[in-house]
Amino acid sequence: MNFFVSCLLFLLFIWVLAQVSSSIKGGSTTKSSQLPPGPRRIPIFGNLLDLGNEPHKSLADLAKTHGPIMSLKLGNLITVVVSSAAMAKEVLQKNDLILSNRITIDAIRALQHHEVGLPWIPVSPLWRNLRKVCNLHIFASQKLDANQSLRRKKIEQLLSSVQDSYRLGEAVDIGQEAFKTTVNLLSNTVFSIDLADSHSQRAQQFKKTVRSVLEEAGKPNLADYFPLLRKIDPQGVRRRMAIHFEMLLELFGKMYDKRVQLRRGQGFATTSDVLDTLIDIIEDKTEELNRRQTLHLFLVLFVAGTDTTASTLEWAMAELLHNPNVLLKARVELEEAIGKGRQVEESDMVRLPYLEAIIKETFRMHPPVPLLLPRRAGADAEICGFTVPEGAQVLVNAWAIGRDPSIWEKPNCFMPERFLGSEIDVKGRDFELIPFGGGRRICPGLPLALRMLHLMLGSLINCFEWKLEDGVTPENMNMEEKFGLTLQKAIPLRAIPIPA
Repeated sequence: MNFFVSCLLFLLFIWVLAQVSSSIKGGSTTKSSQLPPGPRRIPIFGNLLDLGNEPHKSLADLAKTHGPIMSLKLGNLITVVVSSAAMAKEVLQKNDLILSNRITIDAIRALQHHEVGLPWIPVSPLWRNLRKVCNLHIFASQKLDANQSLRRKKIEQLLSSVQDSYRLGEAVDIGQEAFKTTVNLLSNTVFSIDLADSHSQRAQQFKKTVRSVLEEAGKPNLADYFPLLRKIDPQGVRRRMAIHFEMLLELFGKMYDKRVQLRRGQGFATTSDVLDTLIDIIEDKTEELNRRQTLHLFLVLFVAGTDTTASTLEWAMAELLHNPNVLLKARVELEEAIGKGRQVEESDMVRLPYLEAIIKETFRMHPPVPLLLPRRAGADAEICGFTVPEGAQVLVNAWAIGRDPSIWEKPNCFMPERFLGSEIDVKGRDFELIPFGGGRRICPGLPLALRMLHLMLGSLINCFEWKLEDGVTPENMNMEEKFGLTLQKAIPLRAIPIPA
């Protein structure tokens, strides 16, 4: 393996030297002179070594020197990074059309997912059709309102599972419980079944696969920065991703085919779930949709919609246990508004402004996708006198914007009070807080995620008191991050529940 890597690096060195030599002979271009400022580049790798193990933090530090819009060369890839609310508005609103397509990372090319995966395909008739399916048949307010009883049932099951842990004297893995709840809610919405069984073995395997997908997608990959290397997949990222994709697509495919077979039998009564709705659309040809596109849509929904919600819930609980004064204020609000020990209902949300502020503050400090998903310039774009050349990658550092001291007082402190009386929301209109992105590429699952976070967080802290295990105190809690496509807590949060 060492010999292979050495040979690969040697070949890469020779190839890049040829590219550098060709560039020098050709002279500098006008586009290069109009690029935003950025750190000095080293031969061959450009600024790749500047990214480090936590690119969102490294890029935030570089922005302090080079400004809220800067350019880097990551291998062969020109990358423009914006790190302020004003620059995010330029990208996500003013230049949204030109910058709306995606850089296709090599991991997503596994099983040709980039051809049909909603977050990755270009703005096109297929993209519009898949967005329409999501907006009308999955995340529409009418659909979500009709499923309130299902969400109530899943929160009841979450609280029952926590109660079981209390009776057994066991600590609760907050992220795992939130993940299981979110998976079962989504799988009941889509397939009318629980994907995570009562013993959570399947939930653990499912979570492991989803995390693996996100880790591979967020991992620095030479094939992304040197396209010539895509053919050999030097780090094996695409090969591993294909295994994870295959597992999920096979699972969804079996459920799809079983439903189609059941529908052909006599006496079958159609359900109101998403699967029946999409099969109706395919069979009636009311929209351009087929089986393959549907399975890849399910893959996107379960990968993007479960881990991010569970991770945000885990961060929110971690911050509350890390800041007991904030937790106390939240409990007082819940007790006064709905009564101590009661499960939170969706109708309660309007009476819980401090709970909403806690969730916004969690999004500010711990955006689920810290660099959002990478965009690609479809043509030359001008931002504040600088040129973003066609084909360049554009990154929006939502993490840096959430820690910008020019916007936020004491940006590294968890202070939900900053959102009380504030009209800032997370729906893509306020560029100071963009955990779901913005513009035409904003996450379609936003409405469901917000409802679930309010219900899970409010119910967990109103129905139970929590203490940290193994002598951990609020002061010495580990709050370190683990970078990937999504921002995970490095050490999973475990806490001991005590019925309120």
